[in-house]
Amino acid sequence: MLAPSVSIMIVDDDKIDIMALRRCFRALDIQNPVVEARNGVEALAQLRGTEGEGALPQPRLVLLDLNMPRMGGLEFLDEVRRDPTLQRTLIFVLTTSGALEDRNRCYDRNVAGYMIKHRDNRASLETVAMLQQYWNTVSFPNSSPADPAPNS
Repeated sequence: MLAPSVSIMIVDDDKIDIMALRRCFRALDIQNPVVEARNGVEALAQLRGTEGEGALPQPRLVLLDLNMPRMGGLEFLDEVRRDPTLQRTLIFVLTTSGALEDRNRCYDRNVAGYMIKHRDNRASLETVAMLQQYWNTVSFPNSSPADPAPNS
């Protein structure tokens, strides 16, 4: 039995960065369900299903920017890690910040990885291809140990 497709959430307030990610998904023929949130407040509502729609299905992977209005990435990470229903969510930080302090603060909150955004299309494609390989390889939390890794 194949596991369901991985749902992807992009949490970023920069429309250009979101469009660039979506271009990479298209170029790599990634057809996973993708949802967007402009800040941590919107992302939490979608993950919890509190905005009149169901929660983002599992397995799921979050691509998180750090600098956003209303609720930034670090505050979002704090809230997710405090919530027993969300604490195992796989989150990759994708940000412009190369600051060691930001990176350490994210890893202190158990992110799966910390990556710097690229304006170079090839580097962006390589990052998304690596993420696709990751979600096609790992066993996600809250899934049966006997289930194979989710397909793209």
